[in-house]
Amino acid sequence: MAIAFRAFDADNHYYESTDAFTRHLDRSVAKRAMQWAEIDGKQRLIVAGRINRYIPNPTFDPVSRPGALADYYRGKGSVTDMRDAFGELEPISQRPEYRDRDARLARMDAQNIEACFLMPTLGVGMEAALEEDPEALVAAFTAFNRWLEEDWGFAYQERIFAAPYLTLADPDWAIDELERVVERGARVVLIRPGPPAPRKDYRSLGDPRHDRFWERLDRSGLTLLLHGGESSYRPYEEMWGLRGDSQAFKVPVLKKLLSASPIGDSIASLMAEGVLERFSNIRVATIETGSAWVAPLLEKLATVYVQSPRDFGSDPVQLFKERVWVSPFFEDDVVSLVKLVGADRVLFGSDFPHAEGLAEPMDFVQECTGLADDEIRKIMRDNAWSVATPRPR
Repeated sequence: MAIAFRAFDADNHYYESTDAFTRHLDRSVAKRAMQWAEIDGKQRLIVAGRINRYIPNPTFDPVSRPGALADYYRGKGSVTDMRDAFGELEPISQRPEYRDRDARLARMDAQNIEACFLMPTLGVGMEAALEEDPEALVAAFTAFNRWLEEDWGFAYQERIFAAPYLTLADPDWAIDELERVVERGARVVLIRPGPPAPRKDYRSLGDPRHDRFWERLDRSGLTLLLHGGESSYRPYEEMWGLRGDSQAFKVPVLKKLLSASPIGDSIASLMAEGVLERFSNIRVATIETGSAWVAPLLEKLATVYVQSPRDFGSDPVQLFKERVWVSPFFEDDVVSLVKLVGADRVLFGSDFPHAEGLAEPMDFVQECTGLADDEIRKIMRDNAWSVATPRPR
C-alpha cells in the first residue's frame, strides 16, 4: 500500500551518547547518579552505585540492526538465545543518524517521514534505578534534558520533536523543568507509565501533591507522552516471585503473562482521580505501550461509570476518546483499535531504529489495510501533528 504524503512517526528513538547523563551532571551527586567504569574490559554504566543492566550494552556500540526482532514480536518464531536473535551487530559509527540530527533528517527524507517524536532508549529505564534517591534522580534528568536540547533540540527544523523527560518523584522540580522546556520550545513532554515512587513512597498520578504540575501542564497546552519503560511495578511482580533488575530484552515468561498493566493503570489513575476532568486542556498520548490494554480498560470504565456515576464528572469512556491518543504496536490489530476508539485517536509509531521495531517505518501502513484513505492519513500523519501542536487554554 503506497501513500501520497509524508508521514509523522510518533515513535522514533535516538541512541544516547555516553555522556548523555554526565555531560551536564552536577558533580556533587555524580557518584549517586551516573558514572562509567571499565569492568572486565567492558564499559559499564554505574547507576546509584550499582551496575545497571537495563540495557545490556549501554554504549550501543555495536548496535542491533533496525527490525531484527520484528518476526519475534509478531510471534512468528521461537527464540532460544536472545543474543542470536539480534543477528549481526554493526558499529554505531556506521549509523550517524542514531546520534546526529542532520543525519537523522536525511534518513527521514529517505524514509518518506516528514516529522517524528524522538524518544530515549536508555533514558526510559533510569528513573526506576534512581527513585530511592530523588535528589540524584532529578539531578540526572536535569542534566539529561540539557544534553537532549544541545544534541537534538526540542523542535529541530520543525521536524524532530525530542521529548524532554519529567518525573513526578519531585513535583516542584517537574514544574520548574516544565517551565524551562516550554520556554525553550518543547512541543511535548514525557513521563513513564506507572506510579512515582520517591524512596518507595508510591503515589498515584492523581495524588493531590501533583495538582500544581497538572495545572501548569494544562496552561502550557503541551501534550503529555506516556512512553513505555521501567515502571517500578516491582512490588506487584514480587508478589508472584519475580525479583531482580529488569532488562529490556530479558523478560521472564510469567511477567509477560501477568495482567497488571502500567499504562492501563496510569490512564485509569488519570480518569478515576479526575485529572482530565479538573484540567480540561491536558491531552495524553500513549507511546510504545501497544493497544492490548485499551479494550479491557474501556470496558472497566464503562462498568464502573454505571455502578458509581457520582464518582465521575462525565462519561469516562467518552473522555478517553476525546483526550487520549494510542500508538499501537505494529503487531497489534490496528483496524480493531480504530473501530474501538476512532481513527482520530490512533498514532503511527515505528519504534525505529530499535530491533523490536520496523526496519522501514512506512511498512506500518500495511497494518491499516481495510481503512478508508482519510483514516489512514489521520493515523499516519495528521493526528501526530495535532499532538505536536500546543493547544491554547
